[in-house]
Amino acid sequence: MLPEGFAPDKGGLLEVAPELGIGILGYGFMGKAHTNAYKKIPYMFWPPTVRPRLMAMCGRNEDRVAEAVNRYGYEGYYTDWQRMMEDPRIEVFDNSGPHTIHCEPSIAAAEAGKHVLCEKPLGLNSEETGRMLEAVQKAGVKHMCGFNYRFFPAVRLAKDIIDQGLLGHILQFRGKYLQEWGQRARGLPTEHPGGRRALLGLGSHVIDMARFLVGEITAIMGVLPDMRAVTLVEFANGAYGSLEANSDCAGNKNRHAWEIHGTKGSLAWDLEDLNRLHVCLQDDSPRELGGFRNVLVTEPYHPYISWEQLGRADSVLPAGRVAGQVWWPHGHILGWEHGHINEIFHFLDAIAHDRPIAPYGATFEDGHRVALISDAIERSFEEGKRIEVPERIRQVGGKQ
Repeated sequence: MLPEGFAPDKGGLLEVAPELGIGILGYGFMGKAHTNAYKKIPYMFWPPTVRPRLMAMCGRNEDRVAEAVNRYGYEGYYTDWQRMMEDPRIEVFDNSGPHTIHCEPSIAAAEAGKHVLCEKPLGLNSEETGRMLEAVQKAGVKHMCGFNYRFFPAVRLAKDIIDQGLLGHILQFRGKYLQEWGQRARGLPTEHPGGRRALLGLGSHVIDMARFLVGEITAIMGVLPDMRAVTLVEFANGAYGSLEANSDCAGNKNRHAWEIHGTKGSLAWDLEDLNRLHVCLQDDSPRELGGFRNVLVTEPYHPYISWEQLGRADSVLPAGRVAGQVWWPHGHILGWEHGHINEIFHFLDAIAHDRPIAPYGATFEDGHRVALISDAIERSFEEGKRIEVPERIRQVGGKQ
C-alpha cells in the first residue's frame, strides 16, 4: 500500500525517457558543477526527455573520491580512468579533470564508444585537440567542449539578434575575461607559464565567444605578458577586434564581458550581470532616444527559459506534453550554474534523440579551432608579428 499523499509517476514519464549512464572524471569545481546539472535536469526539464544515471566518478585520491561519490550520489568510483573506460554501463564520459588530462582519457572514451563531454580548454595545444577531434570523428560519437557561456539566455539572444542581421555588418568585437586570483597566486608554482595559463583558462572562453557571435578568426597579433593575454584579431567577415584575458585584475571577480558594434547597432554583455543584454538598435527608436537599453532576459519567449525557446523547435517531448516553463517566472533571474545545466541538457538530449550538437553547442571541432587560435597567439608573441590562423582543419567523418 502506498503511503498517504504518495503520487506515483502517472503515465510513466520518468520511465519513458531514455536513461544514460554517466561517468565523470574529476570531483572538484567542475565535477561539482556538472553533477549539479545532471541531478537537476530530470525535474527542471519536465517531463524529462532524458534521464542521467550517475554511475561512477573517478579521481586519484581514493579517500576524496569516495567522499565525493557519497556526497553526490554516484553508484561507485574509480581511481584509474582507464578502468572506467572498461565499464559498459557508462555511455557518457564527462571529462571535468585538470587541463593536463583532457586529451588521453577523452580519446580513450571515444575509442570505447562513449559520448564525450570535455571541459575547456579542449587540450593544451592544437596537436592534442587535433587527435581528440580525429578520435571522436572516427568513433562516430557525440562530442561537446564545455564552453558553457554559450548557454546563457542573454548570450543566445545576442546571437539571434546578430543572425537576423539586426546589427547590420559587424565592424568590431571587444572581448575580455578578467579575474583577480592572480593577485594571490603571483610567485606560486604552476603547470603553465603566466601568459599561456591565462590564454588556456580565461582566454579560451573569450576566443570561443568571439567565434560563436561574430565568426571565424583569420589572423591575430598577440602578446603574452605575465598572467595576461592580449590579442588583436581579424575576422573572416571583415570585422576587427581585441581579446584580453587577465587573472591579475584586482576587484574583477569573474568579469567575462564583450561588446559588438555593427553598422545598425551595438550589443554588450557582462557575466557579472549575466541576465541583462545591453541593446542599441539604430532603427528601433528615434535619434533623441538613442542609446543602450537594458533587456532583462528572463521572459518565457527568451532563449532557454521555456520549452518553446530551448533552441530547437523540434525538441522531442513525451506524448501529450504541453510545452511550458522550464525556469522561473518572468523577472526571476538565473545564476552561473544555469549555463552548465542548459549546456548539459543540450548535450544529453542530442545523444538520446540523435540531434546535432552544433551550432549552439561547441563541438570538439570548435575546441580544436580555439586551440589553433591559441597556438597562433603564442607564436605571434614569440615571433613578434601578425600570424594567419590555419583556414581548415582535417575532417575524418562521423556525426557531431
